[in-house]
Amino acid sequence: MTYPAYHLLMPKARDTSVVFASPHSGRAYAPAFVRASVLDGHSLRSSEDAFVDQLFSDAPRHGAPLLLAGVPRAYVDLNRSATELDPALIDGVRKLAHNPRIAAGLGVVPRVVAGGRAIYRGKIPLAVAEARIAAYWAPYHAQLRQLLDQSLAQFGQAILIDCHSMPREALDGISHVGMKRPDVVLGDRFGASAGAEVVDIVESALVSAGLRVARNAPFAGAYIAQAYGRPARGQHVVQIEIDRSLYMDEAAIRPNAGFAQLQSVLAKVVAEIAAYGRARHGRQLAAE
Repeated sequence: MTYPAYHLLMPKARDTSVVFASPHSGRAYAPAFVRASVLDGHSLRSSEDAFVDQLFSDAPRHGAPLLLAGVPRAYVDLNRSATELDPALIDGVRKLAHNPRIAAGLGVVPRVVAGGRAIYRGKIPLAVAEARIAAYWAPYHAQLRQLLDQSLAQFGQAILIDCHSMPREALDGISHVGMKRPDVVLGDRFGASAGAEVVDIVESALVSAGLRVARNAPFAGAYIAQAYGRPARGQHVVQIEIDRSLYMDEAAIRPNAGFAQLQSVLAKVVAEIAAYGRARHGRQLAAE
C-alpha cells in the first residue's frame, strides 16, 4: 500500500506571499510499517503533531497554500536533512561527525519515538531508508521549494509558517523570564531564518489572539528553518510550536474540549498573517 507524499490545499486565488506547512501531522501508518515495529500503532503516534493540519486548515480561505505531510514522522521525518542517516539504525551507514539529532535517534528515518522508545527490533537496510527518502521526503521538499519560489516570483518575498506542536512536558524546567509558561514558541533561529518584522507580525497576531508567546527556547527551528530561511533574499521561515495540551488529550491522542476554540483562534491568526503578506506586497508595488 502506498500513500501520497503530501497533500496540497490551494486557495481559489493565491494573493499572499505566505505559505503554511505541517511536516509532522501525517497519520497514514502503513500496516507493514506497524508490523515491523516493536511498538503498537498508538505508541507510534506519540511523535506525531496530531491535528495540527486541522488547526491551520483555514489557510486556503485566506489566499495561502497549506502543505501537509502524507506520511508520519515516525516513518520519515520531513524536518531533517536527507543526509541525516542514523548508523545505529541503518545498516551500511558510517558514523560521521557528531549530530545531536542523529545521536538522539531522530534522524531523517527515526530510530525512536517520543520518550526515546525504539521503533524497530534491529537495523533496517540502507535501501529501505533511501526508498523512503525518494518516495516521500524528496517530493515534499520539491513541492515546498516550488511554493516558495512562486511566492518570490509573484510577490517579491516568501514567508513560510512551519507549523508544529510540542508536548506540554517540553517546557518543563524552561524559564521564560518575566512571563508565564508560553502557549506557543516561535523559532527563527535567533534571527537567521526570518526578518525581525516578519517574526514580530507573527508574534503580534498570536498575542492579540490571547496566546502567550516565547521565542527560540526550547525550539529555535530545525532543518526546514535552516534550509529555507534566507531573509536577505526575502525568504523567511518562522517555526510555530503549539502546546498540545491546549487542544488535545496527549495520552489518548484525541482532541479535547479546547480544540474548537483554539482552531477558531488560529483561524484569526492565519488571517492576520496572510493579510500581512498581501499588505507588504502592496507596499512594495507602491514603492516601485
